[in-house]
Amino acid sequence: MKSLIAPISSLLAGVALLLLGHGLLNTLLTLRGVAEGYSTGMVGLLMSGYFAGFLIGTWLAPSLIRRIGHIRTFSFYASVAATAVLLHVMIVNPWVWLVLRVIYGIALVTLYMVIESWLNAQVSGEKRGQVFAVYMAVNLGALAAAQQLLGLDSPMEFTLFALATILIGSAMMPITLTRQPQPSLPDIPPTDLLQLARIAPLPLMAAGISGFVLGGFWGLAPVYASEIGFDAAGVGLLMSITILGGAVLQWPIGLFSDKHERRTVLLWVVALAAVLALAVAPLLAGSLLLGLMFVWGGLAFSIYSIAVAQMVDQLNPDEILSGSSGLLLANGFGAALGPVAAGGLMHLFGPIALPLFFATGLGVLAFYAFYRPRKVFDLVTEPHGHFTPILRTSPTVMELMPDTPEDATTQEPADESELDDMPPAEAPTDMRTGT
Repeated sequence: MKSLIAPISSLLAGVALLLLGHGLLNTLLTLRGVAEGYSTGMVGLLMSGYFAGFLIGTWLAPSLIRRIGHIRTFSFYASVAATAVLLHVMIVNPWVWLVLRVIYGIALVTLYMVIESWLNAQVSGEKRGQVFAVYMAVNLGALAAAQQLLGLDSPMEFTLFALATILIGSAMMPITLTRQPQPSLPDIPPTDLLQLARIAPLPLMAAGISGFVLGGFWGLAPVYASEIGFDAAGVGLLMSITILGGAVLQWPIGLFSDKHERRTVLLWVVALAAVLALAVAPLLAGSLLLGLMFVWGGLAFSIYSIAVAQMVDQLNPDEILSGSSGLLLANGFGAALGPVAAGGLMHLFGPIALPLFFATGLGVLAFYAFYRPRKVFDLVTEPHGHFTPILRTSPTVMELMPDTPEDATTQEPADESELDDMPPAEAPTDMRTGT
């Protein structure tokens, strides 16, 4: 393991520091916004601004990275992100914050893309799965640990904003000091959402609703926790417990989904998460709520990963990167809409609206998974794609996944004479339909 980690230790250190600052800021802004008297609808809009910036940055980042290189791009956007953090506390105005959240989202997805494309270039094919697992563990661990920093001071003070700035700025140090050569950024295949919706509609919808629900969680859970009786430290504890549930329970859920029919596993995971959200709705702050949120987090964070694994089963190898980008796009759109919807509902109905929002979104997905006619043709028959715990970061993270072929973007087309010999019913890719 040491020989695996040592060459990429600077990249892992950089992402750990970045996500400590990022995880702290996201929850901190929600608490500060509530303390400043912002409505839950406005808080939700602010969180949606971040996800909107994330989507915009997905298109802007590659050209800049190719033009000025990985290190300079990382340094530039880490400075942008750190500046945005300080401007939040210097100019306390919701509309200024909305602009800053969009800018911050653009910066964060670019920073993710730099690190993930660099990681992919540094590891060989047989080690990609191990590196991917370590990288996701660092992501979830840093996000969970960041929530515990909330107890250091009041959200109304400058201290926590300064700490988030320091952590994000410090992420530049291991990245700029690395001796690893800067890679070239590979091309991401174009995404055809209509074709993906026809071939793999259930994974696409699962990715979108997963983003919708978890976008509401990231944006409004701190407000919910504070309104049902948690103090600032308790808010951090609830967020950490839910994230840790997502980190711990994804593995057994994933192993189960590898051995059973994924559509059925997805249905049960989504249905159980919806039932747990209903059970949480009437509860106030306490250990029972924390325990239920731990399990809910494990289920909810698994949905996107199951969707990716099922998509891998339904696409040709040369379609996987494009399909993965499509799921990421659907998840991002859902995440941008989720906080606005959840915030508006909480503004009208109070904190109980958030778990009911979770239950409703997940219930719709469970209904779709149950009633959709099964017409799936799994193209990867031996071996099947494996479940891999994954977070929505940037399109380049998909290239680290062990089931994604390294040569997917350069794969040669089949010889035309071979296509002529194939039966018409089997040859056309556009005849596929799926769950």
